Amino acid sequence: MHPKKWTVVEAVHQALKGNPDASIARHRIEAARAAISQARAAFYPRLDVGAEYGGTDNPMFSFGNILNHGTFSNTINFNDPGTTDNLRLIASLRYRLYNGGRDQAGLAAAKAQHLARQQQQAAILSTLADQAVRSFYTIVQAQEIVAARKSAVTAITASLAVAKARYAAGDLLKANLLDIEVQQSAAHERLIQAHHGHELAKRAFLNLLGLRLDDVQLDVEEQFPQQVPDNPDPGERPEIKSLDAMIQAAEKQLARARAGYLPTADLFASYQIDHGFVNESGSGNSWMAGVRLNYNLFEGDRTQAAIAAATAELARAKELKRKMELAITLEIEQAQLALKQARERLVVTDKQVRLARESARLFRERFKEGVILASNLMDAENRLTDALVHASIARAAHKIAIADLRRAAGLAQFPETQTDTDRSMSSSDTNSEHNSWQSAGKTTDSRHNGPGNTKKTDN
Repeated sequence: MHPKKWTVVEAVHQALKGNPDASIARHRIEAARAAISQARAAFYPRLDVGAEYGGTDNPMFSFGNILNHGTFSNTINFNDPGTTDNLRLIASLRYRLYNGGRDQAGLAAAKAQHLARQQQQAAILSTLADQAVRSFYTIVQAQEIVAARKSAVTAITASLAVAKARYAAGDLLKANLLDIEVQQSAAHERLIQAHHGHELAKRAFLNLLGLRLDDVQLDVEEQFPQQVPDNPDPGERPEIKSLDAMIQAAEKQLARARAGYLPTADLFASYQIDHGFVNESGSGNSWMAGVRLNYNLFEGDRTQAAIAAATAELARAKELKRKMELAITLEIEQAQLALKQARERLVVTDKQVRLARESARLFRERFKEGVILASNLMDAENRLTDALVHASIARAAHKIAIADLRRAAGLAQFPETQTDTDRSMSSSDTNSEHNSWQSAGKTTDSRHNGPGNTKKTDN
């Protein structure tokens, strides 16, 4: 259910909820969360079950089946034991005891990437909120321009009535009358253009909010003043926090690559059931268990190349952060200058409107008295219309400049625009991530260390 009249806060709230970019960012976070689950799976054992059935007259395999079934006798011809079949059921367990910390580094990298996705979402939502405020006041500006154009048409129409009366009395030339009629037509044309701009602004507003409605009504009576931030810190921007998380992820990926020089150790165990049906009927059960140690002596410099790639990626992430810090610092300075300019324009345009209104009033009276020419009156009317338009633009620019500075400073436009769903999702993500990691860490400690051993194995 959408409001009949949109306030600026409601517009921001809907943009954060309904814009496709917000949904895309949420899906990216879900993918990053799934990547954490994938990385955490390395800390748990792997259990596989399988079944196969086959027959053979190959002496070696057929003799092996006879042994597995427990049906060996001295009468068997080793060179031709005959045709045998086998139904094999097997369950196997594998668990990596040690791999140089690759799994732990991979999990830490996945967690850092998840945090980076969350900060990227915050950056997207911040931009959407700023655009919603901008779009809202663009409509307000367009409405005021329409009102100014209507006022101009009304004033020129009234002056045209006076001109026709003077022309009928023989006090005005035909050329002057035609000039006012031309000005009236031009005013109507500008009014049509203003209506078109207003409709385009409303369409853009609805598109930003992710809605398909026939019309938009704004509530401009209820005001939501925004505080101008003092001494904005570029480090508060979610883009910087996202790059910090990406640097952490790159550092963990580098540690993971370096672990390629270290050995790995695995625990394995299996239980197997074999049963035959053709020529001999029997079954046998067997098991196998042990520990395997692996160390790669040469792999064509694969590990060295992986370390070089991870090192380059880490350096790239650090340079991206430095570049972003410079860009954000410039962005904040530009936003502060834009706000200063907007404030100065407000003072100037307000004065222009007061003077233009008084000037137009005097020119209309003097035109009725026949003291001035029609061209002088039209100039006064055009100056008043331009002053009203410029004042509307200045007011909208002032509101937009404050919103842009808050975005540049990494601040929310309106604290109440954060939805309850967003709060609960963020809280549940943090809590579940913390609890799951603690659980995985406890499992790792208990399974990687023997009895009485308090040293934690780096997995």
